[in-house]
Amino acid sequence: MHRYRSHTCAALTTGDVGNPVRLSGWVHRIRDHGGLLFIDLRDHYGLTQCVVDPDSPAFAEVEKVRAEWVVRIDGEVKARTPETVNTNLPTGAIEVFIREIEVLGRSAELPMPVFGDQDYPEETRLKYRFLDLRRDGLHNRIVLRSKVIASIRRRMMDLGFMEYQTPILTASSPEGARDFLVPSRLHPGKFYALPQAPQQFKQLLMIAGFDRYFQIAQCFRDEDPRHDRSSEFTQLDIEMSFVEQQDVFDAVEPLLRGVFEEFGNGWRVTQKFPQIPYAEAIRKYGSDKPDLRNPIEMEAVTEHFSGSGFKVFAGQIANDPKVEVWAIPAPTGGSRAFCDRMNAWAQGEGQPGLGYIFFRDGEGAGPIAKNIGPERTEAIRTQLGLKDGDAVFFVCGLPQKFYKFAGEARTRAGTELNLLDVEQFAFCWIVDFPMFEWSEEEKRVDFSHNPFSMPQGGLEALETQDPLTINAFQYDAVCNGYELSSGAIRNHRPDIMRRAFEIAGYDMSTLEDKFGGMLRALQYGAPPHGGIAPGIDRIIMLLCHESNLREVTAFPMNQQGEDLLMGAPSSVSAKQLRELSIRIAVEKKD
Repeated sequence: MHRYRSHTCAALTTGDVGNPVRLSGWVHRIRDHGGLLFIDLRDHYGLTQCVVDPDSPAFAEVEKVRAEWVVRIDGEVKARTPETVNTNLPTGAIEVFIREIEVLGRSAELPMPVFGDQDYPEETRLKYRFLDLRRDGLHNRIVLRSKVIASIRRRMMDLGFMEYQTPILTASSPEGARDFLVPSRLHPGKFYALPQAPQQFKQLLMIAGFDRYFQIAQCFRDEDPRHDRSSEFTQLDIEMSFVEQQDVFDAVEPLLRGVFEEFGNGWRVTQKFPQIPYAEAIRKYGSDKPDLRNPIEMEAVTEHFSGSGFKVFAGQIANDPKVEVWAIPAPTGGSRAFCDRMNAWAQGEGQPGLGYIFFRDGEGAGPIAKNIGPERTEAIRTQLGLKDGDAVFFVCGLPQKFYKFAGEARTRAGTELNLLDVEQFAFCWIVDFPMFEWSEEEKRVDFSHNPFSMPQGGLEALETQDPLTINAFQYDAVCNGYELSSGAIRNHRPDIMRRAFEIAGYDMSTLEDKFGGMLRALQYGAPPHGGIAPGIDRIIMLLCHESNLREVTAFPMNQQGEDLLMGAPSSVSAKQLRELSIRIAVEKKD
């Protein structure tokens, strides 16, 4: 028999009754039932109930063991009596009578419980992550992560993609988030950067003729960690040659749909992802990552307030033609109590309030309805398709300043009123992102998204259009309010790239310095190409119905970017710094 086990703790069935077996694992729980001692023995695969009575030579040793000790148990498989069968456990029809037990590893007093998945302080969970990972919920989520990645790899191969690796040590890029820098010992004063994404390398692979690339890529961004964003993350990096935007969609939709159908526990999955222009998403949902489970769609109702008796809005409209009033319908929200709660929430968000009308007895009620009169109130009700028992909220001002708040109000209303059709994964594509945006801080035009994207209209658009009216072939895949991936059809022509960077205020020396390798490659026959990069962590987070990436990552950092288990970031020795030609200059705090 094997030194440690003949079976795993999930393998035994009634077919093994009467056989000698050897199991190894962790003592999950110990129970004393009137002289009989029960051990629930746990390994990676599952649980087996083991039992010993006072007549067994192993009884005295079993009495000594404690939770989370690692033990080897030899015994005989017996059938449970009908009234003791545990139908919730794969091994619930049998138990192992212990003949011999060996302690393989003792455990000190536990700093946190392993049995059960009750809440526990995150600081303790991360410091003792190896214990946290023993708990069923987190353990199963990490196993699911492995299965999802294996499924993705298989699906990508079936779609004709091949996996290639790209460098981890590379050059710093001026675009995107801050880089993690790595000092070079051999080249004092110079630094590598950890990749924010394999963006340039995957494009270079296309230029090298590899046609369909993918990689399960580790990426790094020196950003402040959030519940849905991490400094280190994993993405499915994809690039394709000789494609247009729709070709990328046609390749990625079946992949995402298949993964969510395979692992989504029966939840509905969008079969054909709708394509929503960025500007439409902002106006309807107040977000470029809308949660389409929420049926609320916002509409402009400016005309109904222009020249009305509600002077707060009418005055703004008269003074600035760019001012708009947006309506946020709230089906079933037609009570003063709910409207007051929404108003109080808005004030808590730093807003002056949230005007509203609610409908009852065939007419509108509330201060706004009184001020604008029954005709305008009825026109709003008709436009929005509202009825008795419904409400509508309003925001007024310059849309670029209030759309995010309006979107949050839409989300709040839909959630509070239980309007979300929750048991589904609602996908969409957000398309037609602006190529450029106005930087108020720097008082100049800058890239709004990916500087390597192809502008719609090509060089002619860059030469003849107002930059702020140019859209790019950029797109996001969105699911249930989360951006799962960003992508683009790439700018494969050096003349278009030079002009785009010129518009964004970069001189040619900067372009040559930071993107010289890419620029050179484009001059030697670059194919039209495009790609996308779905986030593995967010896919797992959605499949597990979690809202925090740390719940689906084996060894995450905390919200301060610290690894409490390994003690990173950490100080290094003076010798190490000298070898790197680095001197630390820390600013003193007052």
